[in-house]
Parts: sequence; structure tokens; C-alpha cells
Amino acid sequence: MSEHAGDPSVLSESADPEAVRELAEIPAVEVISRAAVMLMSSAAEKLGLADEDPDSSPRRDLDEARRVITALAGLVTASVEYLGPHAGPIREGLQSLQRAFRESSAHPDAPGAGPGEKYTGPVY
Repeated sequence: MSEHAGDPSVLSESADPEAVRELAEIPAVEVISRAAVMLMSSAAEKLGLADEDPDSSPRRDLDEARRVITALAGLVTASVEYLGPHAGPIREGLQSLQRAFRESSAHPDAPGAGPGEKYTGPVY
């Protein structure tokens, strides 16, 4: 690993100016939506939803799923006013993941205490 990993000055010196310019041209709503989709996909994997039997999935990790779902809830809550027509489907996806988490838990959290529910309110 480079001794300069994470140093923004090194990144800006070595970054391809074309790539930086292209990123600057992507609308904020698209960047936020892409981030939300990535978090949703990660949460689904960590819940084992990509496998035939989520309960026996080798990728299932509810602690990690909780973290990703909470991050997604924070992102959605903070950016909902900018998402326009994307807000509804993203919120529905988040709620589905929150419900799946509750169903996957051996000892489900109380309503309002599940992942991300401090941002979204209780999910039943």
C-alpha cells in the first residue's frame, strides 16, 4: 500500500483530468442515486438475499447489514428533497431491506430501534 494512500493532494496530482471533469458533469441526483443503489446491493448481499436460502448464506452478516442499512437510511433522509421521482423507489427499497433485516434477526429489534429507524421512523 502506498505511503500516500488517502492523501487528497496525491490524488489530485495523479488523477486523470478527463475523469475528474466527467465526474463533475454528473448531476448530484445521479451520484446520490448510484450511492443508494450500491448501499442497497451491499445490504441485500449481507442479508443473504442473493442466495437461494438466505438463512444458510455464507455471506450473511447481520452486523454488517445493520451498518449499511443505517448508512443508506441516513443518505436517503438527508437527500430526499433532491431525489425527485427517485425518492419513492429508493425509500421502498430501504423499507424492504429494513423489513428483511427484522425477519432475519433471531431477536428482532423493537420498532424504532432497527437499522436506520432513528432516521426513517419505525418499520413494521
